[in-house]
Amino acid sequence: MTLMELFGCAFITFGPPFALFVFTIARDPMRVILFTASAFFWLCALLLSSILWYAVVPLRDYLVFGLVFSVLLQELFRLLFYKVLRKANDGLLAVSQQTTAQHVTPKDFSNRHIMAYVSGLGFGVIAGTFSIVNVLADMSGPGTIGIQGDSKYFFWTSACLSLCIILLHTSWGVIFSSAMDNKEWLRVALVVVAHMFFSCMTLLNQASSSSNSHVYLGSLIPAFLTLFLCGTLAFYTAGGSLVNLKTAFVCRKTRYEID
Repeated sequence: MTLMELFGCAFITFGPPFALFVFTIARDPMRVILFTASAFFWLCALLLSSILWYAVVPLRDYLVFGLVFSVLLQELFRLLFYKVLRKANDGLLAVSQQTTAQHVTPKDFSNRHIMAYVSGLGFGVIAGTFSIVNVLADMSGPGTIGIQGDSKYFFWTSACLSLCIILLHTSWGVIFSSAMDNKEWLRVALVVVAHMFFSCMTLLNQASSSSNSHVYLGSLIPAFLTLFLCGTLAFYTAGGSLVNLKTAFVCRKTRYEID
């Protein structure tokens, strides 16, 4: 039973991101490099926030303190990675023109939305991994949560929130990059505020009791509502529209009918 719970929650968290990675990133070596580099930048942000939390001794017992500074440092490193990408854009374009790989084209690197999407997914996957890995370790047994009066909703709520933060980081990457290119500071602030809102909202789960799921729903519903709004904004920011979306599904259906 514990292994079923473990794999179920793992598939909830990493199923959609894994599909995105396989179908949009894995076949392109340069995108894999960008994906890995963005994950490294997120790890640097985590390292600095951990040092700050450890250094300020009187505030170690206050989770909100570490959370707020962690969010700010993550957004700071998102900005740094954006600056690095813009500086390296000409070099990446030159490398892509020289390669003979089938799926690597200069167009991939001239399209800044693709680079923003890949870096956002890298940020999200590593963030989601660190948020769920300890919970997954506890799921493996020998017992399961709920026996000692703990909430039975904790595991699947953690999995859903981890999936949400992965997809949110992907959306925020696209929005943030486009906002910086066009100097739309309001959208930059929107990304920071949305990140802070999502992270602080998860603190509500500390107050949840074993027989009450309302507090968990109070964090899940706003989290996925935020994901829907940010995802929609990222879709339109990257040049998407309802017409394009409808055309994509019609073309896919037509191809399957021909086959």
